[in-house]
Amino acid sequence: MRRSRLALVLLLGAVPLLVMAQRGGTNRPPSELPPNPEYDGRFTYARIRYSTGGGEFGFRGLPPWLHDYPDADRHFPQIVAELTTLKVRLDESVIVSAEDPELFKFPFAYICEPGFWLPTDAEVLGMRNYMLKGGFLLFDDFDGPHWFNFEAQMKRVLPEARIIRLDAGHPIFDSFYRIETLENFVDITNGGAQGEFFGIFEENDPTKRMMAVVNYNYDVSEFWEFSATGLIPIDLTNEAYKLGVNYLIYAFSH
Repeated sequence: MRRSRLALVLLLGAVPLLVMAQRGGTNRPPSELPPNPEYDGRFTYARIRYSTGGGEFGFRGLPPWLHDYPDADRHFPQIVAELTTLKVRLDESVIVSAEDPELFKFPFAYICEPGFWLPTDAEVLGMRNYMLKGGFLLFDDFDGPHWFNFEAQMKRVLPEARIIRLDAGHPIFDSFYRIETLENFVDITNGGAQGEFFGIFEENDPTKRMMAVVNYNYDVSEFWEFSATGLIPIDLTNEAYKLGVNYLIYAFSH
C-alpha cells in the first residue's frame, strides 16, 4: 500500500540551504571500520568499496566511496522499515567489494562518487556478474566531468551497455510513490544543479529490467545523512527518501 507521506523526519523546521559537500561522514579510515555483520536474510544496506587507482584520498584523507557513511546507511533503512513490510536490519550496514562473492547476498547496492571509481579487473568481473544475475546498483553523487570516468568504467563492466536517460514516466518513479516530476531533485552540493537520471537495462531495452540507476548532478545520500540535523529543508529530504524507496521497491520487484 502506498503512503501519502513519509513516516520519519527526525527534526522539524528548516534552515537555508548550506553547501555541505564532504562535511559529514565518518572520521575513521577503512582499516578502522567495524566488520560486516553476519548475513541473516534481512534487507541490509550494502555499500560498495572500490579501487580508486590512487590510494585512499578525499575529504579527511578518506576514500570517496565512504562519503556519507555511516549516517546515510543507517537512516535510509529506518525509512524502509517504517514504510514497508520488509524485514530490515537497522543496527548495521555492510561494506563489500564487487569482487567479493558476499555481494550476491545483497540485491541492492550503493556506489558513491563513481567519478573516482577505477575498478580492478576482478572488481569489473564481479560487478558484471552481479548485474547480470539480478543485482541492482545505485550510482550516486557525481557531477561535471566525473561523468566521463563513470562512463569509461561502465564500458569495462558492460561493454555493450547504453546509459539511457530517464524521465518521470519510467516505472521506477512510480514503484511506491508517484513522482510526477524530476525537477525537484537538485544538487545542493553543486550550486543547485538540476539532477539527471539514467538507467542501464538488460539488452539495452528500457522495457526490460533496469540493472542500475544513475544519479548524476544529484547526491541522494547527502539528504539521507543530514535528515536528522535540520540542515536541509524537510521537503527536499522527503523527496530524497521517496526516490530511494522507489529505487529499492523497483529493485525488489523486478
